[in-house]
Amino acid sequence: QVQLVESGGGLVQPGGSLRLSCAASGSIFSINAMGWYRQAPGKERELVAAITSGGSTNYADSVKGRFTISRDNAKNTVYLQMNSLKPEDTAVYYCNADLTIWVAATPLPTDNWGQGTQVTVSS
Repeated sequence: QVQLVESGGGLVQPGGSLRLSCAASGSIFSINAMGWYRQAPGKERELVAAITSGGSTNYADSVKGRFTISRDNAKNTVYLQMNSLKPEDTAVYYCNADLTIWVAATPLPTDNWGQGTQVTVSS
């Protein structure tokens, strides 16, 4: 069993900052790519940022220069630092992790999602 626990969402004024965290726990053999997605009301879920096991990053054009993704491999945790937030950043943010986990003594690749955390940018 694997669990992704997210934290750090909330209400912030335009121009403000938030930091999201996502910690993975369970029978983990290895953590490959991790990332953050978001889904606004009436819209499809979209990739915000991703980071590979080697530290390579990828960002949506809409957040480049404002958001920074990072990871702490020792803590199995990925972070999303969000600065200069805009009302259009309002959404539920989901953590995603590409994990290889132990299943009956066999390592198997899995795709995992967190429960989501609400980010609201409003004055």
